Amino acid sequence: MIFYLIHFFRETLHLKVPAVFSYYSTRMILASLTALLLSILLGPFFIRKLYELKIGQTIRTDECPHLGRLHEKKKNTPTMGGVLILFAMLVSMLLWMDLKHIFTLILFVTTLYLGCVGGWDDYLKLRYKNTKGLSIKKKLCAQLLFSGCIAAYLLYPPLSDFLHVSDWYAPPVVKEHVAMGKVPLSAVLGTLQEYDPPSTTTLTLQEYASRVYMPFFKDPVIVFGGVFGSLCAVFIILVITGTSNSVNFTDGLDGLATGCLIIVASCLALIAFISNNVDIAGYLHILYIEGSGEIAIYLSALVGACLGFLWYNSHPAQVFMGDTGSLTLGGIIGVCAVLLKREFLLALVGGVFVAEGMSVIMQITSYRLYNKKRIFLCAPLHHHFEYKGWAETKVVTRFWIVGLLLAILGIASIKFQ
Repeated sequence: MIFYLIHFFRETLHLKVPAVFSYYSTRMILASLTALLLSILLGPFFIRKLYELKIGQTIRTDECPHLGRLHEKKKNTPTMGGVLILFAMLVSMLLWMDLKHIFTLILFVTTLYLGCVGGWDDYLKLRYKNTKGLSIKKKLCAQLLFSGCIAAYLLYPPLSDFLHVSDWYAPPVVKEHVAMGKVPLSAVLGTLQEYDPPSTTTLTLQEYASRVYMPFFKDPVIVFGGVFGSLCAVFIILVITGTSNSVNFTDGLDGLATGCLIIVASCLALIAFISNNVDIAGYLHILYIEGSGEIAIYLSALVGACLGFLWYNSHPAQVFMGDTGSLTLGGIIGVCAVLLKREFLLALVGGVFVAEGMSVIMQITSYRLYNKKRIFLCAPLHHHFEYKGWAETKVVTRFWIVGLLLAILGIASIKFQ
């Protein structure tokens, strides 16, 4: 909104508006600050309303009696705090993002759709006063349907052409860089080093979606094509659905998922920002993705909203984000990784989410196949350490440390490839 208001003042009214407000870096900062202030300032009012509506957390006691005793104090703490996070993010989107860009539309639909799925899950838990909520099959089907739509847009050209109306929702311009030889880098970054100047090749949307990159490797390790093209759709669906559920599993201790989301979103925001600059993308040998700055802005809003929410979600938590938040924010992270073609980088910097998700899969598999034998004392993984006697704050802090170290490694992988 403000993005177009500035354009209107400059082009129609011929008023002098500082160009800095149209820069991606500026809009990232402003989006983050907007979401931060909204979540902090509206937090007390929002929490009070949740108490009035008696929207309180239900604790697992049937499958994990010991966990119920450990978390007894959390009972009836307001949940569905994800509504506050998503509201702050959407306001930041409307104020600071380019509403005509296809990435804005994708992220908007992602937020609304998964927010409704997570909200319905929370509603059922509250209505029936248990921890089951929406059945696993129904939740998974809803996630698979959405992920399939994202895959269809990226891999089925008629769909992207259908959405492209006039100058609204045009497919992004994506360029792949090919090194040609050593020249001075001073023209790009002001240094005396040498680097391989890139020769760019413009990719179609389908070619762009079919590439898979690994950390520490500058060339794609897999290019789906021909009879294997359908595997690309499966891969995209697995990334988005898996990330959404893994973040959901991680949301079990005060501030754990929120802090890890801040770390991962910050990393992806940086990748999105540099992917939007053709010179820096060429120097680092990563894809140039026109308009990926819009992804950076939304991820910055996510960081700001989660920081503000963490003010109330840190131990002892005054509010939980619930599936409304965790399911949606995980999906947003997954979609951003797919759009940036950094799916395996997400698996690295989001290693905490991967470990949490895998611990649940391993526990269920072992329980069903090996005569109810359990690998972990309790799953997800953070509960296993609680069972071993770790204090909740120690588990959260150590998981944050691991997440931060993985984030540093992930960012370093962009340079050392």
